[in-house]
Amino acid sequence: MSGADLFAPNQPAAPLAERLRPKHINEVIGQTHLLGEGKPLRLAFQSGKLHSMILWGPPGVGKTTLARLMASAFDAEFVPLSAVLSGVKDIREAIAQAEQTLQQSGRHTILFVDEVHRFNKSQQDAFLPFVEQGLVTFIGATTENPSFELNNALLSRAQVYVLQSLSEAEMAQLFERARQTALPDITFDAAARERVIGYADGDARRLLNVLEQLQTAAAAAKLKNIDVAFLDNTLAQKLRRFDKGGEAFYDQISALHKSVRGSNPDAALYWLVRMLDGGADPRYLARRIVRMAWEDIGLADPRAIQLCNDAAATYERLGSPEGELALAQAVLYLAVAAKSNAGYVAYNAARAFVSQDGSREVPLHLRNAPTKLMKQLDYGKDYRYAHNEEGGYAAGENYFPDGMPEVSFYEPTERGLEAKISEKLAHLRELDAKAKKM
Repeated sequence: MSGADLFAPNQPAAPLAERLRPKHINEVIGQTHLLGEGKPLRLAFQSGKLHSMILWGPPGVGKTTLARLMASAFDAEFVPLSAVLSGVKDIREAIAQAEQTLQQSGRHTILFVDEVHRFNKSQQDAFLPFVEQGLVTFIGATTENPSFELNNALLSRAQVYVLQSLSEAEMAQLFERARQTALPDITFDAAARERVIGYADGDARRLLNVLEQLQTAAAAAKLKNIDVAFLDNTLAQKLRRFDKGGEAFYDQISALHKSVRGSNPDAALYWLVRMLDGGADPRYLARRIVRMAWEDIGLADPRAIQLCNDAAATYERLGSPEGELALAQAVLYLAVAAKSNAGYVAYNAARAFVSQDGSREVPLHLRNAPTKLMKQLDYGKDYRYAHNEEGGYAAGENYFPDGMPEVSFYEPTERGLEAKISEKLAHLRELDAKAKKM
């Protein structure tokens, strides 16, 4: 029976992604770390016992497919919900349906929730009693880190499985399977084939959608061979998978920051351009770049902070794409600049100390005395005005509350300007030590 025979005469054919959806786990391409022999999900299928789970991975890697295969393998009712479109009312209806199915046929229900991270706390809590009772087996799919987006109560009742983007070899395997199914009379140049696989960026659904688009375009143009020129005309814009508010976004920001910190200008520039290419807001990137200057360069090279502020201002004036050059050069400067997190460490240490310490009084000699009464109460008495001291430094003076233990929050590095700062502080400490002995 042909693919067309599967559908009623006036019904449109199902999308290629649906037609190629695997019917058995042996047909699944990718996820060998979960589905290979002796691997966790393979064992779950072989065990004969369902359990609740969270499938975490990027788009188009088979989360829905695996959930459907579970239902088929265990002869369970499959009830899908989308967290984007559903609410508590839909959850209740799904539970009622599960109860009815169990009473009428004795069949168990798999409740599959796509994009489960979009449910709020109360919606996630609505699953818990029925999962605990065993009325439904819960399978959630998410592109976001479950530890950030899902309730601990739900996480404790579900095993988390991490799915991965398909490799180039796996995408090539899927490409050939799909080409034989959807485009048997069309050939691809080697460069065009590689371009399509690269365009899909590890996303199986995207690959299949692109091939359908190419099938339609090739038929309209009456072409039998697809080359790179035809691809560029058909696929109007080169897009990469990039979720501006999701896991990939923060992973790439992390990679950018760590490349700067690691003094690798090429890697830093790569991640900046990746994010710009993927649609990240340059103003957000500008803010993060300024933050990097304060956190990882600091007083080792104060010029970095000014340069990053200037780059942010340049972008505000010029916009895209002209202003992006300023951000790129700021990132390059940060990557090659002397590094110090001493200021960042000092600030955090001071915050930690103050948060745990009591509210110590300001010593009298450090208090301001604008009134006669305050002077009578010895406010400001015995304060040593540093400019009147030798070398402009009041050696041995105490600027902390009385009785406070000795602390040293700021320890400058021996890099960049901080090497000079370190020398100066060491000299001042020597003067303090001498003054205290007198």
